[in-house]
Amino acid sequence: MTPRRVLVVDDDSHILEVLTMRLESMGLSVHACSSPAAVPALLENTAFDAALFDLRMAPIDGLALLQAARERQPYLPVLIMTAHGSINGAVEAIRNGAYDYLTKPFVPEELRGKITRALAERRWTRDRELLAKLGATLASGETVEGVLDVVVQATLDATETQRAAVFLEREGALVLRAQAGTPILSEAALAQAAKTAMTRGEPTLVDGQPGQTVLAAPLRVERALRGVLVAETPASVTPTAEDLSVLGLFASHAAIALRSSFELGRARSGALAALGRVASQVAHEINNPLGGLKVYAHLVGRRFASHDDRHGVDLAGKIDQAVNRLTALVSDITAYGRPAELKREPTDPDEVVQECLALAQDRIAERQIRVVADLDGRLGLHPLDARELHKAVMNVVVNGIEAMEPGGTLTVRTRRNDAGAVCISIADTGAGMDDATLARSFELFFTTKPGGTGLGMAIVRSAVERHGGRVTIDTAAGRGTTVEITLP
Repeated sequence: MTPRRVLVVDDDSHILEVLTMRLESMGLSVHACSSPAAVPALLENTAFDAALFDLRMAPIDGLALLQAARERQPYLPVLIMTAHGSINGAVEAIRNGAYDYLTKPFVPEELRGKITRALAERRWTRDRELLAKLGATLASGETVEGVLDVVVQATLDATETQRAAVFLEREGALVLRAQAGTPILSEAALAQAAKTAMTRGEPTLVDGQPGQTVLAAPLRVERALRGVLVAETPASVTPTAEDLSVLGLFASHAAIALRSSFELGRARSGALAALGRVASQVAHEINNPLGGLKVYAHLVGRRFASHDDRHGVDLAGKIDQAVNRLTALVSDITAYGRPAELKREPTDPDEVVQECLALAQDRIAERQIRVVADLDGRLGLHPLDARELHKAVMNVVVNGIEAMEPGGTLTVRTRRNDAGAVCISIADTGAGMDDATLARSFELFFTTKPGGTGLGMAIVRSAVERHGGRVTIDTAAGRGTTVEITLP
C-alpha cells in the first residue's frame, strides 16, 4: 500500500525534523519544505493527502499558502501550525478554509488524532461531492454517453489514477466508450485487463506492465456483465483496497445508466414496432391517392397553361408541392418505424459530408448562407452505411440552414476525437434553442418550423445510434446550435 503523502512547510529546520520523524512513525510519506516560496509550484506538480503550514513565515505566510493550496488542490486538508500566543491567526485560517490547527509544542496524541481525521475527511468530502454529481447526472436523464463521461472523470478524481475508462461489450468484444486522463497502457492492454475483470466477475486488481497495476470493476446489468470500468496507475503508485471499493461504487452508477438505457431502448423498440405496423398499413392507403392527385395536378396545370392562366398554373403547382410534402412525410414515417438493416461498406465520412453540402447548394444560395467547411481529409474508410449517414447529415445541414436568417454562417467540421472516433460537427448562427425546446429536440413529431414534420432529428438519432454512435446538441437561445455526430 502506498503511504499517504503529507506536505510540511516551516522555516524552522528543527520543527521540520521533529514533524518528519513523528509523521513517518505513523506510516506517512513526508515532504518537508523550508521555503514557503517554493510551495505553489510544488502543489502544481505533486498531489498530497494532507498539509501542515506554519502560520508565521516570510515572505509567504501560512494564510497565503492556504489560499494557494485551495486553488490548486481543492480537496487538500490543511492544518495550520501556530504558537500559543497566535491562536487568533489560526482561527482566521479556519474561517478561510483550513481544516484545523496545531499548537506548538506538539502533543503527539493531538498530532496523530488531527492528521488521521484530516485524511479521512479529505476522502469523504471528495467522494461525497463526486457521488452527488453522479447522482445529479443520473437524475437529469442524461444520455448514457454523458453519464459514462461523468463516471470516468469522477473515477479519475476519486482514485487519483492516471486514466479511467469504460469498456462496453458489443457483439462479444469490449469496445472503449469513454475515457479521461493520460494513457499509460495501450488500448489493447487496457482491454485485456478489462477482460480479466469480466472473467472474474468482481472488482479486481490486474497486473499491467511490470510494476504497474490496473483496477477493474465489471458493470453488471440485469444479472449480466455488460462492460468494465478500469483505472490505470503509474508504476510508482500502488492502489489500495479503498481505491478498489470506490471503483466498484462508480461502476454501479455506470451500470444504472446502462440499465436505464436498455429500458428506454426496449420502450422505444416497442413504440417503433407499433409505428412500423401502422405506417405500413397506412402508407399503402395514402400513397395510391397521393399518386393520383399528383397526376391530376400535373394535367390540370397543363390545361391552365394551354389557356395562358398563370394563376391556375400556380395553384396546380402548389397542389403538387403539397402532395410531395405528404409523400415525403409518409416515407419518413415508414423509414423511421421500420428502418432498413444497415449495409456497411468502406465509406469516407468526409465524402458523405461533401455530397450533402453539394445537394444543399440551392438552399444555401437562396438564403445567402456562408459555408465554412473544415474537413479533416485523413479520416479514411470506415464500415458505415453511406445512405443512412447521408440521411443523418443532410437532415442536420438542412435544419441549420433553415434556422438562420439570410447571411448566416454554417460551419461543418470533421475530426477524430481522443478516443479515435469520427466526429462530424455542424454549427449554425441561428437563434438557438431554449432548454424546453432542446429537451424535446429528438421527440417524434415535435417541430418549431412551419410545415415541419418533426421527424428529422428522430431520424438522425436513429441512424447514428444504429451505427453505435451518438448525437449531441450544444445550444442556447441567442447563440446558435451545434450538432455533433460521433461514430466509433
